[in-house]
Amino acid sequence: MTEVQDLAAFVSAASIFDMSVAALDQLKVRVLDTIGVAIGALDAKPMVAIRGLLVDLGGTEQATLIGGGKTSPERAAFYNSGLSRYLDFMDAYLAKGETNHPSDNLGAVLAAAESVDASGAEFLTALAIAYQVQARLSDVAPVRAKGFDHTTQGAYAAAAAAAKALRLPVGQIANAIAICGTANNALRVTRTGALSNWKGLAYPQVAKEGVFAALLASRGITGPAEVFEGNKGFKDTIAGPFDIDWASEDLERVRRTIIKKYDAEIHSQSALEAALDIRQQDGFRSENIVGVHLTTFDVAHSIIGGGEEGDKRIVRTKEEADHSLPWMIGVALLDGELLPRQYEPARITADDVQALMRKVSISPDDGFSARFPDEMPALLEISMADGGKYHAEHSAYEGFHSDPLGWAGAERKFTRLAEPFADAGLRAEIIAIIRSLEKEKITALTSALGRVSTTRTR
Repeated sequence: MTEVQDLAAFVSAASIFDMSVAALDQLKVRVLDTIGVAIGALDAKPMVAIRGLLVDLGGTEQATLIGGGKTSPERAAFYNSGLSRYLDFMDAYLAKGETNHPSDNLGAVLAAAESVDASGAEFLTALAIAYQVQARLSDVAPVRAKGFDHTTQGAYAAAAAAAKALRLPVGQIANAIAICGTANNALRVTRTGALSNWKGLAYPQVAKEGVFAALLASRGITGPAEVFEGNKGFKDTIAGPFDIDWASEDLERVRRTIIKKYDAEIHSQSALEAALDIRQQDGFRSENIVGVHLTTFDVAHSIIGGGEEGDKRIVRTKEEADHSLPWMIGVALLDGELLPRQYEPARITADDVQALMRKVSISPDDGFSARFPDEMPALLEISMADGGKYHAEHSAYEGFHSDPLGWAGAERKFTRLAEPFADAGLRAEIIAIIRSLEKEKITALTSALGRVSTTRTR
């Protein structure tokens, strides 16, 4: 058997009964979190444009768009994944050389599952597979340092999960994975330099392609059987050698994923916790700041702190703001929060945050870097005009894997994001469906999501 066939055998055999009670509970927490984040993005300008395009294109009505309407499964996967990704408020998985966002796969799994009238248990099993496959490939086959985006490993996860949701046999699962993995090796320029809308749409593209690859495989289309180990395959051209014994894998990796507390790039979370800690200290006044210095781990410095992926002090758009650690620290110190409203255009370019951002300096520390990804250490030190000093150090937060987010916290976040688009009754219905999703049909959830408003009602 080839390696993709080994992976397909794991996918085919996987069952919801393979999950621990804790893993299943945390997976459902992430479903609620991801859907809340998606609802909160319904009136974002790029998502409004994409919805308009999908309406114009039409498509066989097999899968629900969050906010109402139906289209073909691969187009629904793109749109719903775009919603869950746009705010940059979703979950994440930290590996030493790679960070990804496994909830990016929810749109693909939801569309595929609905198109075959799957059960909630089938949906959850397929989503757990996506988490496991993407996380494990990121553990052993990171590609960021080679110039490729983390969506590259996601191509294998999205296709595997979509194929599982579509109930494909093992041979067709292998072909779906091979097709999608071969065709979707994305460039890291997506997240370097001046950021574009594509930062939030790169994984939705993979979600769309994962569903389409599974649909192609369901009609007998084949893919390269040696996509991993073959001549000029993934290992040979991109990842280098690695091994995963898929026969020994489980569905527990979801428990190592983390959920964002702040609407900001994942590696910023502990630094923002420190900033808000300082803001609450006696006598602190943001207008008296003369200097801010953050000591953090190398990955945070490289990606969002002005390291190898470019200067982070040119901030004009939402995409640039949520990937600029200086800007995010500045706005958190000024506003005492970092939520979607901080990304309004006028707030992004406001004089106070633009000025404070330029007082922020960031440096990596070898000791802190050695503690990542088990911790995300951040030491924030602030100098004041009167010579006073403030400091705070944090290495985790509520939602990190050492302090998992429970249902109460997940419901608070969901309510904050969904309230403008869904009334209390509909929100309660969505929460109740997700809490018992393994006992529901997936159409119970998609029907409720189709009744969410695309415009703010309050």
